Amino acid sequence: MTYMIKKILTAIALFCIVTAFGQNYTPTDAGSKVRFVIKNFGINTGGTFEGLAGTIVFDPANITGASFNVSVDAKTVDTDLEARDNHLRKEEYFDVEKYPRLSFKSTKITTTNKEGYLYMFGVITIKNISKEISFPFKQTSKDGGILFEGEFKLNRKDFGVGGSSFSMSDEVNLELSIFAKKS
Repeated sequence: MTYMIKKILTAIALFCIVTAFGQNYTPTDAGSKVRFVIKNFGINTGGTFEGLAGTIVFDPANITGASFNVSVDAKTVDTDLEARDNHLRKEEYFDVEKYPRLSFKSTKITTTNKEGYLYMFGVITIKNISKEISFPFKQTSKDGGILFEGEFKLNRKDFGVGGSSFSMSDEVNLELSIFAKKS
C-alpha cells in the first residue's frame, strides 16, 4: 500500500515539475513573419527579417513560467529592393558584419483584461544596444505548434539605426507573427 502511495506521489511530483517549466518550442521561419514598417517621405515602407532562432518555453496553464529568447539574422533584411537592403546592412543602419543578430529576451509575461491576449515584458537588443519594451500578444495553437502574434513601436535612433533624417521617420512599427514547434 505505501509502495503504491509513493509511486502516485512521485508521479504527481514529476507532473508538477514538468508543468511548472512548460513546453519547449523552437521558432521557425516557416509560418513566421518578422516585419517592420517605417514612413519614408511620408509613405509606409516595410521589410522583413528571417533566420529565426532561439527557445520559447510556454504553457498556457502556467503563464508565469513562460520565457522567450529569440533572435533574427540581421543580414536577411528584405524590403523587396536589393539596393535598399544592401544599404540597410551597412554600418550606418544594422551594421550586420559587426552585429549579425537582433534579439529579444522576455523578463515577464502576464495576463491582460483583453480576451485572448497576454502581455510581454522584455529586452530587445539591436547593435548591442538593449532597451526594455512591453507589448500585448496573443497565442494560438496551430499545426502542432503555437503561433505568437503581437506588435510594438521603437525609435530607430535609440538603437543607432540610421542617423538624423529629413525623409525617414524615427518611429518603426514591428509586427511579429512567430510560429514555434515543440522541441
